[in-house]
Amino acid sequence: MTGQVRTVDGRVAGRRGQATRQKLLDCLSEMLSSSPYRDVKVIDVARKAGTSPATFYQYFPDVEGAVLEIAEAMAKEGASLTELVAGRSWTGKAGWQTAEELVEGFLAFWRRNDAILRVVDLGAAEGDKRFYKIRMKVLNSVNNSLADAIKDLQNRGRVGKDVNAAAVAGSLVAMLASVAGHQKGFQSWGVKQSELKPSLALLVHLGVTGKKPTK
Repeated sequence: MTGQVRTVDGRVAGRRGQATRQKLLDCLSEMLSSSPYRDVKVIDVARKAGTSPATFYQYFPDVEGAVLEIAEAMAKEGASLTELVAGRSWTGKAGWQTAEELVEGFLAFWRRNDAILRVVDLGAAEGDKRFYKIRMKVLNSVNNSLADAIKDLQNRGRVGKDVNAAAVAGSLVAMLASVAGHQKGFQSWGVKQSELKPSLALLVHLGVTGKKPTK
């Protein structure tokens, strides 16, 4: 843990305090994966962490405040999704590989952070600007790079000038996020993960390049 960690009243937390704070966040994360967000109470998080509600309130104003801490950390991790697109080739076989790796990385990130992302989506849908900003921070890590990739292809005459790069990139990212959040649902439709990924990669490749991939 880097930088100073402070309590709610502004005091700098020592090493033991930081460890307690992190344990509370870890326990909350675990609970979010098995319980509805609205059902998680401070006393339950404290009990799971082996401490008291009073200790919880030393570090967080309420459950929502702790959830936002987890969400912010997730968004920082999500910034690395940019590397799946930025500076990558969309030409020939390399283009197909880029599409595949983008889909694989995006779906894996969503599975890894499924619980907190569900809470972020809920908060954003309800109009909470704090959750909305976090959601957009994650999506922008891919959206902006995709838009730049399409513009680059346009500048090289590989994609028509009539294509709106921002609109296409935004549509593809919205599709990726929707599919990523519905991965378990595909099983009920008889679609395996091994079948989903190449199908999604095909759509991404077509969206960016306007062409069928060279495999």
